[in-house]
Amino acid sequence: MSDKVVLITGTSSGIGLTAAVAAARAGFTTVATLRDPARAGALRKAAETAGVELDIRRLDVTDAASVEECVAGVIADHGRLDAVVNNAGAGHVGTIENESVDAVRAVMEVNFFGVVTVTKAVMPHLRATGGRLLTVTSVGGVIGQPFNEAYCAAKFAAEGFMESLAPVAATVGVTVAVIEPGAVASEFVANVGIEESAAAEAGVYGPALANYLDRTRGAFAAAQTSEAVGEAITGALTTGRPAFRIQTSDAARTFVGAKLADLDGSLVQTATSAWVA
Repeated sequence: MSDKVVLITGTSSGIGLTAAVAAARAGFTTVATLRDPARAGALRKAAETAGVELDIRRLDVTDAASVEECVAGVIADHGRLDAVVNNAGAGHVGTIENESVDAVRAVMEVNFFGVVTVTKAVMPHLRATGGRLLTVTSVGGVIGQPFNEAYCAAKFAAEGFMESLAPVAATVGVTVAVIEPGAVASEFVANVGIEESAAAEAGVYGPALANYLDRTRGAFAAAQTSEAVGEAITGALTTGRPAFRIQTSDAARTFVGAKLADLDGSLVQTATSAWVA
């Protein structure tokens, strides 16, 4: 893999960090990107501990100029791009009556339009190498979850975009897949920004939010490690022909499988209603 170049977005922590280290360990020349290079300390330390080298660069998925500059630099320095992992994203918890439309737009900008912007920039280079485009979505890209309206909408959009792109990209030699983790123990959870006082400030939705947060804390207490997801991403980069939809744990497969078999939506609604009751 030493001649193959992979670019991964959102590598300052969590899944992106572990995926970058795992890809480098597998032999890829790994371009690990992040919005703020000043936050690369944990990434550098993880690479040093693993005994691998990373090419760390700035890339802000919400800034088209930043994306173009980064991709152009990778091509100038490495001459090729064999795989891209759209991983950068931001969590968000809220319900529409209590938040602004601008807040929802911001979630879409990072989690959906960021994916679109990177994809547009890299497709010509992946086409040149017959490469792979992987996008980390979530089980929340398949099942709508309470108080995750904006986040799930963005992840649903990313999945719909990639599911539609996959057969078109295949005609020019590019493989497209989505990675669907369930609960993952990482800084992503802390970065959602929910305070202990959130339920008390949620008005009529306070009791439901309190129940949701209690349930979510329990789910994340038994969460999959980000290292396991990073290994799943590396598997999708190296396997002969990856599936389009890749769940990263048995729990994720069970969860997604329930939705895909739920033709009228009643099974999912019954399950998720219990989270807030």
